[in-house]
Amino acid sequence: MLRGSSNNKLPPYPSAPLMTTPRLPDNIRSVQPGSGNCYKIELLWGRWRRWYLKTFRREYVRKMVDLRQGDTEGAPHEILDPRDLKFCCNLCTAHWATEDDPFAWRERIPFARWGLAELQLLGWPPLIATVLLPLLGSPWCWLAAIPAVIFGLVVYFFRDPARQIPQEATAIVSPADGTIAEITPVEHYDFLDGPAIRIGIFLSIFNVHVCRSPRHARVVDMHYKPGEFLNAINPESLIRNEFMWIGFEEVENPQRRFAVRAISGLIARRIVCILKPGQTVQRGEKFGMIKLGSRTELILPRDSVQVEVEVGQKIQAGSTVMARYLVNS
Repeated sequence: MLRGSSNNKLPPYPSAPLMTTPRLPDNIRSVQPGSGNCYKIELLWGRWRRWYLKTFRREYVRKMVDLRQGDTEGAPHEILDPRDLKFCCNLCTAHWATEDDPFAWRERIPFARWGLAELQLLGWPPLIATVLLPLLGSPWCWLAAIPAVIFGLVVYFFRDPARQIPQEATAIVSPADGTIAEITPVEHYDFLDGPAIRIGIFLSIFNVHVCRSPRHARVVDMHYKPGEFLNAINPESLIRNEFMWIGFEEVENPQRRFAVRAISGLIARRIVCILKPGQTVQRGEKFGMIKLGSRTELILPRDSVQVEVEVGQKIQAGSTVMARYLVNS
């Protein structure tokens, strides 16, 4: 089912087929280029932590530097252990093998890694209030329900449940949780060098906000646009809001291209994307998140796919099949 018209306004996109992999855009100097207060607090904590490690845990620092692989060139600060890569893993090639990473366990907890700071900063105050208010007796004990609800919402928002990834060869999975808001034909999409289908996904504050790759693909190009924070329901948000655009080509079939665009919303004002041009991701692999309500778009070549979703349908990132490639495409 196709909804919408093909002559609607579109933001600028990088133009079609690139012969070489471009560099990361100059305005992407972090996996969270829009910054933010929690982000700044976490960077400040990182500076203090590195001072502490270099002052009191020099043996640990030497050990981690010896185990480190890749290059730290491009990183905005010292890379002493894997925690220092959280916001700059797209700027350098430094990394640790899983068996050498003492913090690899954090990937197994059911919360988004990029939201752990917000979970701490926004979660502890209402949790403490929930515990302390009943100790004051009536009527304060009844008021504990308010911070308890706030705490529950914070924890619920930053959840990151495991997903079953479809293994069908032609399946294209959803890049985000949410509700299908539009399925719109586009007469010509520069990156695809031809007609396209744009599938818009609206994410409420109750959806999981972790982004996943629709296919096993390589990042061809990226574009970050700072902007406003209009309600994602507003059509003008497609043009005026902050967004991160990512162009992919499939690893097995490089002639197949698609794009994902993560758009900020009225409440969601921080886009996280750990990708960089030339990087390869597996189908269903996590590559970032949008913090609070927002919108995500999947743009596919119109004549090569069969759309499998419809407007109003609820979907899940990594597990819902959005479309399938036609056999002869």
